[in-house]
Amino acid sequence: MATVELNKLRQVAITVSDVEQALAFYHEQFGLELLFKAGPNLAFLDASGIRIMLTTPQGAGQVGANSILYFQAEDIVKVHQQLVENGATEERAPQLAAKMPDHELWTSFLRDPDGNLVGLMEEKR
Repeated sequence: MATVELNKLRQVAITVSDVEQALAFYHEQFGLELLFKAGPNLAFLDASGIRIMLTTPQGAGQVGANSILYFQAEDIVKVHQQLVENGATEERAPQLAAKMPDHELWTSFLRDPDGNLVGLMEEKR
């Protein structure tokens, strides 16, 4: 089994019922910097270099029970495949999530042994 080393947490997704309400809470009450909004149901804040993503439930998720840890990967396709080969359950293969001014954001998703969703992300320049 190939060892995969993922030790840099880059993003945490928080599932909320109302992104604007949650944005006001985290931005105004906690003082987190608003990085950008991507439509009405997605907002990103900065918490000392770790992105906080506010989102409405996706797929089978439900409010308050679907937070996701996103780990930075240097080669998302290779890392994702290694994790699947090592026994992780594939939820979604790597794909382009967003085109930013200076990079493309790629994401993929796996499930841990308890079924928790884990995200991988790569910012391709």
